[in-house]
Order: sequence, then structure tokens, then C-alpha cells
Amino acid sequence: MPDILNLIMYVFLFASLNFEVFLLITYFEIRDGIKDEEKMVARAPKRQPSVTIIVPCWNEEKTVSKTINSILNLDYPKDKLKIMVVDDGSIDSTWEVVQKFRNNKQVELYTKENGGKHSALNFGISKLTTDLVGCLDADSYVHKDTMNKIAVYFEDRKTMAVAPSIKLWNPTNPLQLLQKVEYGFGIFTRKVFQYLNAIYITPGPFSIFRKEVFENLGGYRNAHNTEDIELALRMQKNGYKIAHAHNAYVYTVPPRNIKTLLKQRVRWSYGFIKNAQDYKDMFFNRKHGNLGMIILPMAAFSIISILFVSTVSIFQMLQALVNYFIRVQAISWNVHFNFPTFDWFYINTDLIALLGIVTTIGTLTMIILSKKLSEGNKIIGMDLIYFFSLYMFIAPLWIAKASYNVLVGVKATWR
Repeated sequence: MPDILNLIMYVFLFASLNFEVFLLITYFEIRDGIKDEEKMVARAPKRQPSVTIIVPCWNEEKTVSKTINSILNLDYPKDKLKIMVVDDGSIDSTWEVVQKFRNNKQVELYTKENGGKHSALNFGISKLTTDLVGCLDADSYVHKDTMNKIAVYFEDRKTMAVAPSIKLWNPTNPLQLLQKVEYGFGIFTRKVFQYLNAIYITPGPFSIFRKEVFENLGGYRNAHNTEDIELALRMQKNGYKIAHAHNAYVYTVPPRNIKTLLKQRVRWSYGFIKNAQDYKDMFFNRKHGNLGMIILPMAAFSIISILFVSTVSIFQMLQALVNYFIRVQAISWNVHFNFPTFDWFYINTDLIALLGIVTTIGTLTMIILSKKLSEGNKIIGMDLIYFFSLYMFIAPLWIAKASYNVLVGVKATWR
């Protein structure tokens, strides 16, 4: 590898390793705080604020009923829980399907011309009469005790929003199991970010806000079709506290094929890059603490790092494969069934290789800790194998596409 590529690789791997160490040290420092949180949410909330859950719909005829029923089944006082179903101009049978709930006193049904998810949410917010408000996408389902666990966090008057833990609904194929690890890792990092006051995404499914957030800061924005990133950044910029209820679960249906997954992740990555541009004044700004000085810069840095490291690694693997087949052709194919032996002499002690191994161990450690945090166990299964064998080949695809779209001005879309 040319010296300049080696130097760049050192920079990326050292930065990644240092960031992993920073997150791990932070996690071990906050473990007692996490245990205290778990004891706190194990009890009933002292007060159960009134809450409205907005369900924005666009062509969700197959899943919307299950979504609404999951909210109705929440273990929360019926007189304090309202559901607003906002059909954003669906062209399927969504509106007809939700009519089964029209006689339910907890449910309000509305339809409007299509204007995007943010407009459907703002429509619901304009009719808000409760203390809290949240959203549940029409392809997601909430666990019955989630609202009570979130309500406990609002006993702290400074807390203005609470994000839940998002888990996958019935993952089965390798692509979905890969995502299971990724979502679990997100639970781990969001918990750490809470203690760093650095949460920069309030996920769409069932993040709950005080109504004052929208009264003071205004409603949702289109935000490049990632309104959950923009709102969290706007809150952080204005000094609003965001918490993470790591054992309050919401389940979402994961993409089943690579085309759908890439479409979703291109939109997410594109949205982060564009929102980062919109809030670039927060980067390396001491006023915004850990978020401005560490987390946002590292999130942006990771995009470049993943593209570079993955591209170089894949190129080297392909080059090694080509060289192997050239050797096979030169000396002919001979099959030998010798038992493998181990010799320390053949261990690759190249600094880049060692950095890569240590970084991988750090990633594995955080994933195991995330499984403990999100699932209550540290069991290593096929999901972890799929993640380490496939993710490095897939993630660069959506990051590269999103980066290209930003450079040439192609907007990411929902449809």
C-alpha cells in the first residue's frame, strides 16, 4: 500500500479506536447511573401526564390496525391517552381500514392532502390538548409498558423529550438479523449519549415530547425527510434536555431485501449529512459541550472513515483473491487435506493490521454490551456473524450513494 494511503488509514483507525475507548470508558463510568434508572422505571410513575400519540399514515393499509391496537393496549390510563390518526393522502385503503376505530373515544381520525410526514405531524400538533405528544409510525408497534416507563423520566422537569429503544419486529433472514445488531448498537450509543447530553436523533417511533417544545421551537420541518434528526439538533441547540429510556421498547418492521434497506439508509445518511450542514455552527462549538466538540464531529468523520477504510479493505481482499487464482493457474490445482497448524511466526504484526484487530475487538465489546443493555443477555448468535461478515460490504453502498446525492444535489425521497 502506498505511504499516503497507509498514513490516511492510520488516522482513520486511530480516530475510530480512540472514539471506541471513549465510549467504553464513559459506559463503565455511568453503569451505576443506568442501574439507578432501571430501578426508577421499575416502579409506577408518580404522575401520568396526558399524552397524544399521532399516527401519520401514507399507504399503510396492511399494518396501521396493528399499530393503533398496540397503542390502545398500552398499560396507561385510558382517559389520559389520545390517538390521532392522520391519513396523509393515502391512495390505498388506509382510510377505509381505520374506520373500524371511528367509534372509539380514544381515537380521532383525520385525512388531509399529501404533504409529507412532517405535515401530518404538524396537523396533529395543531389540535393538541395534552401535556405530552409523540408519534408512532404506522409500521411500528409499542410494548404495553413503554409509556409508563417513559412517563417516569418526565418527573424531571428539565427533561423535554424521551427517546425509546427501537427493536426489530420478528427479524428472520440474514439481512434483518444484521440490522438487529445495528439497532442494538444504537441503543448502547444513545444511552451513553444521554449522559454526555449529546443525543442528536429522537427516533420517529414513539419519541415523546413536552408540548412546550413545539410551542417554543415551532413544529416539525421537512428536514430532508429526516425530521427526527433536525428536531433533536434544534432542541440541543436551544439547550433542551433529551433522555433515553433504554428499556422502553418500540418494535419496527425491518426491510426484508437489500433494495429496500439501501433506499431507507440512503435517506437516513443523506438526511444526516444535510442536517449537519444546516447545523454546522454546532460543530466544534464549546457552547454545545460533548455534542459539539466530540459526537457530531465523530459522526461526520465516520462517514468518510467508513468509505475509505471499506474501499481499501475490499480492494485488498479482491487483490489477494486475484493473486491467489493467478498462483493456482501457475502451479495447477492440488488438493491437500492437511490439518491446519498454528505458528506465531505467521501472525501479521503490521501496525495497520493490529489497529484493525483492536478496533474490531472494541466494536465487538460494545455490541456485546449493547446486547446486555437491550436484551438482558450477552449471547452471541448468528446475528453477530452476519453483521461482521456482511455489514462492511453493505454500509459503504448507502453511505457512498448518500454522499453522491449530496454532492450532485439529488434529494432523498420516501417513495
